[in-house]
Amino acid sequence: MDYLSLIKQPIARELGEFNALFDASMSHTDGMLSQALAHIRQKAGKRMRPMLILLMARNYGSVTGATQNAAVGLELLHTASLVHDDVVDESSERRGQASLNATYNNKVAVLVGDYQLSTALLHVSLTGNNAIVQYLARLGRTLAAGEILQLSNIRNHEISEEVYYQVIRQKTAALFEACCAIGALSSGAAEADIEAAKGFGRNLGIIFQIRDDIFDYFPTADIGKPTGNDMAEGKLTLPAIYALNSTGDEAMKAIALRVKDGTVTSDEIALLVAFTKENGGIEYAERRMEELRRQCDDFIARSVGDTEIKKALSAYVDFVIRRTK
Repeated sequence: MDYLSLIKQPIARELGEFNALFDASMSHTDGMLSQALAHIRQKAGKRMRPMLILLMARNYGSVTGATQNAAVGLELLHTASLVHDDVVDESSERRGQASLNATYNNKVAVLVGDYQLSTALLHVSLTGNNAIVQYLARLGRTLAAGEILQLSNIRNHEISEEVYYQVIRQKTAALFEACCAIGALSSGAAEADIEAAKGFGRNLGIIFQIRDDIFDYFPTADIGKPTGNDMAEGKLTLPAIYALNSTGDEAMKAIALRVKDGTVTSDEIALLVAFTKENGGIEYAERRMEELRRQCDDFIARSVGDTEIKKALSAYVDFVIRRTK
């Protein structure tokens, strides 16, 4: 099924307007800055977050100029955070192409990220909506706090789902929650509706991250074996956390602690990946996604009236769960 076409159908015109506004915000006349922004634009992604903002605005009213500027502001904030994350993680690749820090250097990447953040603030100010301005400002703080929490958790020897979800809520879930809240805010939704939309976004974001985490346990086209990238970076995700806590296997726990200490070998990562799959870690994570999906479906049934928007949001949830990359 072509989920993306279903998602875009009720907002095709508005999405085109967003793309034009976003591309303009990511353009500059100066040489190096112009080239760096063009480099980022080359791999723009599917626009999943802006589409969610537009759909939520349509659900509660209409897509306004405030909606579009808020969507550009949020996407710029998100894009800037990825540029900065690549510097922090010393990543050499982003979406199949060389990362900005690898193409130029860390100094250029940090400054370009700062430029994007400033441009995000400009667009958010153009909404003329103080509630949206405050929401985006708080989101920036939350995302940064989530990154710091994740870094500090790497050295934490506790292996718990509670800590895992704590990190997710301040990172991926916060971003999706903000999309829904800002879309609803921009169209003048009531406070109760905004809270309901936030809950939908939060659940959707957690699903998105769990699906991302599952990918790490399976072969990629490039290397033909599980990547184990998360473990190589000191991160234990939901499938492994479940397998370790449900079995109490001390030998595997010792490997897990070496993951957190940054002393694990590639062979040990392969052992922990296999152990996780053999002990129900993937199935557990998939069950958790389905539980959250039911909550998303409840929101769509209760809070979405327009048939086309219902189909689009249902397709959105399906796409997040079923995507293969």
